[in-house]
Amino acid sequence: METGQSNNNRLPNNLPQLQNLIKRDAASYADEFERQHSVYAATIVIFEQNPSVYNEQLHELVMFMAQVAHCYPEQLNEFPQELMTLLKRHASVLHPEMRMSLVKALVLLRNKNLLSPTDLHILFFQLLRCQDKALRKFLQQHIVTDIKNLNAKSKNMKLNKELQNFMYEMLKAKYAVAAKTALNVMMDLYRKRIWNDAKTVNIITTACFHKVTKIMVTALKFFIGKDEEEEGNNSESDSESEGEQVALRAAVMAYRVNKKTKKRKQKRLDKAKAFVKKSKKEKTTKVNMDFSAIHLIHDPQDMAERLYKRLEKMNERFEVKLMMMNLISRLIGIHKLYIPNFYAMLQRYLNPNQREVTKIMVFGAQAAHEEVPPDDVEPLVRTLANNFVTERYSNEVMAMGLNAIRELSVRNPYGMSEDLLQDLAQYKSHKDKGVAMAARSLIVLYRDKNPLLLARKDRGAKTELKAEDKEQAFGENKARSFIPGAEILAFKTEDDESESGTSDSDDGEWVDVEHPDYVACDDSDEVGSKGNIEIEDEGKVLSTKQAVKEVMKLTPQERAEKAEDIVCTRFLTDKDFAKIAAVQAAKYVEKFSLSKKTKNMKRKLEAIEEKTEAGELVSLKNIEMIYKKRKHDREARLQTVMAGREGREKFGQRKGKLNPNASTTNKQKNKGKNFMMMKHKVKGKQKQSFRDKQMKLRKALLKQQKYK
Repeated sequence: METGQSNNNRLPNNLPQLQNLIKRDAASYADEFERQHSVYAATIVIFEQNPSVYNEQLHELVMFMAQVAHCYPEQLNEFPQELMTLLKRHASVLHPEMRMSLVKALVLLRNKNLLSPTDLHILFFQLLRCQDKALRKFLQQHIVTDIKNLNAKSKNMKLNKELQNFMYEMLKAKYAVAAKTALNVMMDLYRKRIWNDAKTVNIITTACFHKVTKIMVTALKFFIGKDEEEEGNNSESDSESEGEQVALRAAVMAYRVNKKTKKRKQKRLDKAKAFVKKSKKEKTTKVNMDFSAIHLIHDPQDMAERLYKRLEKMNERFEVKLMMMNLISRLIGIHKLYIPNFYAMLQRYLNPNQREVTKIMVFGAQAAHEEVPPDDVEPLVRTLANNFVTERYSNEVMAMGLNAIRELSVRNPYGMSEDLLQDLAQYKSHKDKGVAMAARSLIVLYRDKNPLLLARKDRGAKTELKAEDKEQAFGENKARSFIPGAEILAFKTEDDESESGTSDSDDGEWVDVEHPDYVACDDSDEVGSKGNIEIEDEGKVLSTKQAVKEVMKLTPQERAEKAEDIVCTRFLTDKDFAKIAAVQAAKYVEKFSLSKKTKNMKRKLEAIEEKTEAGELVSLKNIEMIYKKRKHDREARLQTVMAGREGREKFGQRKGKLNPNASTTNKQKNKGKNFMMMKHKVKGKQKQSFRDKQMKLRKALLKQQKYK
């Protein structure tokens, strides 16, 4: 036993123990290290004579040297280069385990900063040619981790630029595995927000034109994906929700209440609240981008044109063509590009019998931004109407066609003609709910975009908010020098008085029109009962609600002048913006009164419903949404019937006898008798012939004469 223990504790043969001791005190064990280093040199010479055989002793010595390399930098100065040379010479013939051992040793040396990352990455990309799937996965994982660690504390721009240039060269390499790995590495680094700059994105764009289909598809999937939600958005949403609550309270306060029914009051109040929420949502969604990589492309027009040319000559599977169409449509929609032939190509696929036709509808809507000429959009709209919105197809096909036309018109309303829109609007009374809802959504859209295209009965009521906005023609760009709704700041509100200390503390509170103690007033109400407010411009004394009414009496030109004066003379606070949101909500629900404005203006009926929003991307659900309830088979209907009977009283007469001990009636007794006993009674109820009635009457008359 003692001899065995002494043999196990001998340092030359126990490398893990020697490794631990060297890390604690390298100088004391220098002789033991030199002895092991000599063994390593001799083993290398022997191994190179037959590199295809796995050498366990060499494996242990290599890992030992890699662990203690930082303790003896002078003796092991050439050690990393020796391992790299060994891999370069015999990479293809090495045993898989031996090759993995040498690679792991180099990773240890790189973690100790004894090897430059560029040299190691160059070697690893050369090793990708080896037919070893586990090795390729390990190399790719290490490259991503190494670059991530290099940029952990601060970004090393010089080194990143050097590595990015190397990745670009690998993407152009003839060897497909190296190019695919380089692409995967760059995509992983972008998603991890390490290399999320424009240079990385533009290097990845070159892979979209790669000759190898697998590499091209990988790059296309990268660009048609979406960014993951950031964790920091939660805190921002909390602050936004607080601001939304303030604006909602202001909208309730400024809501103009007339002598209406309670139901109508609530309906108008709900519209005001919905308008405030929608306005807040629009301000936040305009900043957020669906996928930031597309926004970082330097020359999107050139890229879209090259992709379109390749798409025309492509002989790949239809799924690959769909990916290419998707990316082209996103580039056109996000960067507002102009590729006229793309819309003509989509028309060839817009047929109900076409596979994945709903996705092609989405691509057409994504590519239709407001700067595309109507001559290019109108044929696409006509094709959708002629091929889908027709009675010869099912209701689902008609609904999807109308939804596709709506999504396309949201982004470019100039491709719709008056005759076509009025024809499509007739489907609002269709018997199928899906078709009717799709047609009504199209009507609501054009009530906001261009109500003159609709029939007079479909235009809706004009509101004060729409009276300020005119229809925008194609190519027209509106630039305002004021903030709409800022004219309310010309009047002092109760909050202003409470902050200045000139009024009571109760005067500054918001008025809740839903409170039971609140008494609504109409246009004939006297000057405010809660406090007298001064107006800066006219010197009048009005309540807050009366100040909103005064704003409603102004013409759009007068409102614009007052708003411009306010914006140019003061800074706006959060409470000021809450007041602006409140007066805009009041304009949204207040119908335009012709008597208050110039009498020569012709009344134009427009919508007061919610607008249809247009984002960067089109959701497939917006086109495929069908409101029709699916039919059930007999078994499903029977299950529904039986489920409804559970817990219910037995079907029949619920009212029983008043006296349970009473006898049954003759009618109830007849139900239990034999049919032959009741046959004569049943026969008597049958319809009698005229002869039988005549004879019966004759007998009755003779009987009467007999007893007289």
